[in-house]
Amino acid sequence: MIVTTHPDFSSPRIAILGGGPGGYEAAMVAASLGAQVTIIERAGLGGSAVLTDVVPSKTLIATADLMTRVAEAGELGVKFDVDGGDFVPVMRADLKHINDRLLNLARSQSKDIHDGLANQGVRILSGSGRLVDDHTIEVLTAEGTETVEADTILLAVGAHPRELATARPDGERILNWTQIYDLDELPEDLIVVGSGVTGAEFASAYNGLGSKVTLISSRDRVLPGSDVDAAVVLEEVFERRGVRVLSRSRAETVERTDDGVVVTLSDGSKVTGSHCLLCLGSIPSTAGLGLEEAGVAVSESGHIKVDRVSRTSAPNIYAAGDCTGVLPLASVAAMQGRIAVAHFMGDSVTPLKLHQVASNIFTSPEIANVGVSEAEIDSGKYQGDVVKLSLRSNARAKMRNHKDGFVKIFARKGSGTVIGGVVVGPNASELIFPISIAVKQKLHVDDVASTFTVYPSLTGSISEAARRLHVHL
Repeated sequence: MIVTTHPDFSSPRIAILGGGPGGYEAAMVAASLGAQVTIIERAGLGGSAVLTDVVPSKTLIATADLMTRVAEAGELGVKFDVDGGDFVPVMRADLKHINDRLLNLARSQSKDIHDGLANQGVRILSGSGRLVDDHTIEVLTAEGTETVEADTILLAVGAHPRELATARPDGERILNWTQIYDLDELPEDLIVVGSGVTGAEFASAYNGLGSKVTLISSRDRVLPGSDVDAAVVLEEVFERRGVRVLSRSRAETVERTDDGVVVTLSDGSKVTGSHCLLCLGSIPSTAGLGLEEAGVAVSESGHIKVDRVSRTSAPNIYAAGDCTGVLPLASVAAMQGRIAVAHFMGDSVTPLKLHQVASNIFTSPEIANVGVSEAEIDSGKYQGDVVKLSLRSNARAKMRNHKDGFVKIFARKGSGTVIGGVVVGPNASELIFPISIAVKQKLHVDDVASTFTVYPSLTGSISEAARRLHVHL
């Protein structure tokens, strides 16, 4: 059955291919501005961010963080007694319960997004789409093929896990990060291949849950693209908590054995474990979309080329999210989608400014950053002053027994304007926000320093760092 949809032309028609953050945020904005919106999604609204990536992994991490805090509670005077004997209580992660909970949360979040879009009048079409031209998407649904015509199209098709021909996931012992939640039993000996953000987060989480973890890194250190001081702190924590890091080691093959896996490294050595989690990055889900026929240019890596207002090389087509390769963050995808809609609809629009993007790595401790990096200052790209304060001197951190982490602020040399910062510690994802505001609003370090903070609080270290950047004129 072939159905062709011809919406009323009295308001702009927007078709969105992909229901992740870039797609559903754009749909909400477009509907609020009076557009007729059709969103096409094959797996479920929220995309991988909600269903297989961000929401599940951060829910898993929340449980691991709690277990880590409980494991270290003895230093705070917390004791666990068992009535009627000398038994020693043992904390255990019920992985089936944990995974059931996080998958239910993901489905619940997806439903909330679906209901929110439906309430705004967005047409939700379940199926796989392909561009016919720069105004038309052909959608394969369970009922047949449907053609959706639009005045403009937004592509938000995301990305999927990269695989190696010599390390194929089987969903049982060799896993990618979308399959790890199918496990019912905690891996006894987990090998994580890849020390980027995803690999570091899972290594930290499963260590907290009680697995023996080996992290294989092809680089000199974990988190090679992050702040060096932050990576050093994380490596020290890993060592203290028993995570084995194999640096400058590249996995060549991963194979199953009778009761586990064996990873062969490039130097011929072998690492054995019960399970292997592959965190090798991602590739854009752009193959077979008809991009060439529609005049949409892509890079050698397959990412869709966009400008700062999310336009592609085709005049009526925009793109947002991981498929663009700009920054693999849900917040960036959502911003790209909102910017695209604002630009097309003629609303006020501010082009994407990557130096204002705040990001967080959900390891334990967390690592957050915004704005200019210290590496960019050291290279001479920016002229800046740097102050770093360890959380060990923070009263609130001492009370809560937080020993790992720091606050770092970068100010433009001469003017004293805040241009960036890094926070390593508990809830760094929340603590980075005042620094993000300072970067976005171009605040002077004195503006931050003279703003009241609660005593005692971790934010007090942000204020103190700003005070130390004051320049007496």
